[in-house]
Amino acid sequence: MNLDALKPAPMMDTVRFESEPPGAEAKTSNGQTCRTPCALALPANAPIAVTFTLNGYQPDSENIEPIANSNGLPEFRPNPVQVELTPAPPPLKSVKKPAAKKKTGARPAAKPKPKTSAAPAPAPQAQQQAPAPWPATPAPTR
Repeated sequence: MNLDALKPAPMMDTVRFESEPPGAEAKTSNGQTCRTPCALALPANAPIAVTFTLNGYQPDSENIEPIANSNGLPEFRPNPVQVELTPAPPPLKSVKKPAAKKKTGARPAAKPKPKTSAAPAPAPQAQQQAPAPWPATPAPTR
């Protein structure tokens, strides 16, 4: 016989969530979520953490705790939960190297050779070498 069915359900409290700017996702530590401004019915038997996230902003967290009201019934404080989200810093810009030019594999067209007469071109003359900047070594003697 399972006695869990005889246990009373935990008392619930409705908590309102607000953020500046609105539209943040409020996610509780028990897994419930909503988009601000919104409200969730939460079991008021233990403290709950709430995390607010929104693209372009740093996440923020708040803790809510059940306290006994004047009737002796638990309710969460703070209620409503309000957060002001801080803009996220801009991402660091990485220095990118310029893209290398892609080789297409095509070569430029060869220039046509000029038509020449039948006489062969004169042979190029040998280039003279510049003198060395240091004195020549004398030939070894025997």
